[in-house]
Order: sequence, then C-alpha cells, then structure tokens
Amino acid sequence: MTLIKSISGIRGTIGGKPGDGLTPIDIVKFTAAFGKILIEKTGNKKFVVGRDARLSGAMVNNLVVGTLQSIGADVVDLGLSTTPTVELAVPMENAAGGIILTASHNPGQWNALKLLNNKGEFINDQEGKEVLALGESLDFDFAEVDDLGQIVHDDSYLQKHIDAVLALPLVDKEAVRQANFKVAVDAVNSTGGIFIPALLEALGVQTVYKIHCEPNGHFPHNPEPLKEHLTDLSAAVLENQADLGIAVDPDVDRLVFMMEDGELFGEEYTLVAVADYILQHTKGNTVSNLSSTRALRDITVKHGGEYYAAAVGEVNVVTKMKEVHAVIGGEGNGGVIYPESHYGRDALVGVAIFLTHLAKLGKKASVYRAELPQYYMSKNKITLTPELDIDGLLRKMQEKYKHEQHSTIDGLKIDFAEEWVHLRKSNTEPIIRIYSEGPTPEAAEAIAKKIMNEIEEIIK
Repeated sequence: MTLIKSISGIRGTIGGKPGDGLTPIDIVKFTAAFGKILIEKTGNKKFVVGRDARLSGAMVNNLVVGTLQSIGADVVDLGLSTTPTVELAVPMENAAGGIILTASHNPGQWNALKLLNNKGEFINDQEGKEVLALGESLDFDFAEVDDLGQIVHDDSYLQKHIDAVLALPLVDKEAVRQANFKVAVDAVNSTGGIFIPALLEALGVQTVYKIHCEPNGHFPHNPEPLKEHLTDLSAAVLENQADLGIAVDPDVDRLVFMMEDGELFGEEYTLVAVADYILQHTKGNTVSNLSSTRALRDITVKHGGEYYAAAVGEVNVVTKMKEVHAVIGGEGNGGVIYPESHYGRDALVGVAIFLTHLAKLGKKASVYRAELPQYYMSKNKITLTPELDIDGLLRKMQEKYKHEQHSTIDGLKIDFAEEWVHLRKSNTEPIIRIYSEGPTPEAAEAIAKKIMNEIEEIIK
C-alpha cells in the first residue's frame, strides 16, 4: 500500500491501514483540513467536487462530500467530470475551492484528492504544507447538526465547458466542420469517453470511432497515454482510415494525438503544435517545464516570442506563465495551458485548437509533424541506496559542468549546444530520473549514457 502526501494533494492506493494507503481515515482528515483552511481564509463555505470514472470514485466522492458537509461547507457535486472542468467550475460557482478525485494517469488501484484554490488553480507549496500539517494534527472541530452543509448535484458543466471552449476566439468551429475529419478516440474507459466525443460533435466532426469510451473505470490498458499503451487506438485509426486519433488520461488533462499512419504525433509535440497556432495569431511568450522538448523554444523564437523554463509541476509552470505573461504554456506530457481559457491543463482546449490548426493547414497530421523542429527524447533512471546523499551527488555534477549553461531550479539541467540533460531526484523513492534530448534518438541516448556513467563513477 502507498500513500503520498505532497503539496499538490493526497494520493495513494485504496485500502490498507490508515497512513499506509488512501483509507477513509486519510480522506476524511485531509478533506476536512483543506476545507477548514479555505473557509477561514476566504469566508466562503462553497466547494466544487468532481471525479474521474475509476472504480473507487463513488466511494471516495461520498467520503469527500460528506466530510465537507460535516465541517459546514456547501458542495456543488459535478459527479463524473474532468480536472479542467472542475477548474473552470470553481470560479464560475464563486466557490472557495475545489477537489478533484483522480489519480490522473496512475493505475486503477490508485485515487487522489487534487486541491484547488478559489481561482480553480492548484494550491501552492505553502498552502499544501498547511493542509498536511492541520490534517495530521486533527486540531479542528466538526459542525453541529444545525450547521451542516448542503449538497447540490449539477450535471450542467459538460455543456458549460464545451461552450467555453467553442467561445475561444482562436477556435474555428466552421473550419473544423468543413475539414470533415474522421477521428478515433481512446478515453481509457473514464470521463474522457463522455467529454471528448461530445466536444467533437459540437465542433462539427461527423465521424467519431469510440474505443474504450465507456466510463466504467475498468481501464483496458495502462492509463498513461504512451505509445506502448495505445495499440488499440493505432489499430482503430488504420482500420477506419481516420485522419487523427485522440487519447487522454483518466482525468482528461493530458492529450496525445495519433497521426493517420497509426504513429503517435508525440506527447511532447501536443503543446508545440498548439503553441505554433496560438503564436501565429497572438504574439507573446511561452513556458514549459525543464523536462519538456526544446522544440517549443524553437517555435517560440520563430514567432518572435521568448521561451522560459519552469520547475516540473503544473503549479510551477502556471506561476512562471503569470510572471512572464505567457500566452501559451504547459508540460511535455501532453498538457496544454491556455490562459485565454484558464490556468490549467485542458485536453478539450487542446483538441479544439489542434483541430482548428490542422483544418486551416489543410495537411495530413504526419506531413505537419515532419515540418516541426525534430528532437528525440530519452528517459532513464538510476536506482540509488537510500542512504546516499543525492543532493551532494547533484552538486558534484553541477561542479563538473559549471562551464556549460545549466539550471538548478529543479535538480540539475545541463544545456549543451545540440542536446540537454535533466537530472531530478524523486520525491518518493531513492532514484535519479535522467531525461535527455537530442537531434537524433542516438544522440539523446548517448548523452544520457555519458551522464549516467559519470554518476556511477562518482558513487564508486
């Protein structure tokens, strides 16, 4: 059993003993702590709750909603929803905050509480620490019977989210309709199976092939939208001669496209393609995290903007985007953040903009992909002994490469002329993650192996 308490929320495997897995005790105490803190800070007792379709969702939802009632909070329960939908709903409801019940791309035995402030954005580091501290201390009272909160069930936010996407000035519904796309969708039997086909219909896409779109929580494959997990989608694209395949994770904040040849467009390139279109129409800056492809920088410079890197994590990317007034940003895992809509990764926004872009280009997805800057990524890790000083190890690597351009805002990233390497220690296990990128797969792998060998030498 696993329970991980971090600034962005509480996630873990269902079952086990309190503190070891995500048990009802853990759910109640951290929900109550979060609710208490936001009520005290805002004077507002209204919260929005939504969930993905995983098997534990209804159970966790009942606990969360009941707990919020028990501290005197009123709840708008969206039921089956998506992370970006809840992010939009919080400010639309003038709520104090929101809780999304999803473990994102984690397998089915996991669930989590993702915590949002009154802007519908993830709480920051300091707020997260306050929630964890209060939850562990249990230093709060529950409401008396006359002060219990009320529940409202609201299923209108599917349409409200779609309406908000269609209202974006750079989304061209008519261009998409006229393109007459045939699209296959793999929603891993979660809420994307409701939301993505509904969006496509609203955009005028007449032909949609749905696979794994029944929101029953029985994930038919590993829910992380990676190439090796999307063989069914590839087969559906080829069999139906579709123009495009779309895959999302269970909470619909990560987005991956598949080209008409059954090959992935590349999760790193979802944001790159969307930015390419946005920057043609809106001059400005971009942000992604340090582990994302250099192609975004190239596209940004091409359109006269400036690219900035943030530490890994959505809250860090959003903070940097606000700081540099970025017009588009996100993460290389298929996460698109478009401030014109809201400051959260949103697959619906990504789908609408990408289809608009492709329709106006009048090109096959594979032809467009070949025109973008070409980079290849390698992802590795080194397992270390628990007692090893990982921070000290990273400092030695920094000293070794002090004459190269480098960043230490999140581990150590070394930027070479043609390649880059990013070394990050895991927050949950004694490993160093090593991400590298180069102009060829061989170059990316070679620089990763070089760095890994040097780390092994330092350890010896």
